[in-house]
Amino acid sequence: MLSRPQDFAAFQGGGTTRSHPLLTARFRRTDLETTRFGLSTGRGLGGAVVRNRVRRRLREALRVMAPAFQPGWDVLIIARPSIVTADHDAMVGALRRTLVKGGALGGAAG
Repeated sequence: MLSRPQDFAAFQGGGTTRSHPLLTARFRRTDLETTRFGLSTGRGLGGAVVRNRVRRRLREALRVMAPAFQPGWDVLIIARPSIVTADHDAMVGALRRTLVKGGALGGAAG
């Protein structure tokens, strides 16, 4: 996972962005052998309990998709307020479509 402020600041310089009504994802190519993710849940989503729940749901969806990640990407996922009320299938579908469009996800994932 991306956690340092420098990691998040690197997305300001470039990369590509893909959007969905539930979330936005920023993609940046790296020379690493793994794909790293950062999650951004702003106060617009709700209180701390709501933001933490959204982060847990996103991390679980990413964990299930992990075998199909393409190496060498940094991805920043920015949650939008509509994700709070979205059901699990809608959230996973939006995340999967966005990652495939950005190039970080390929192959079959469970």
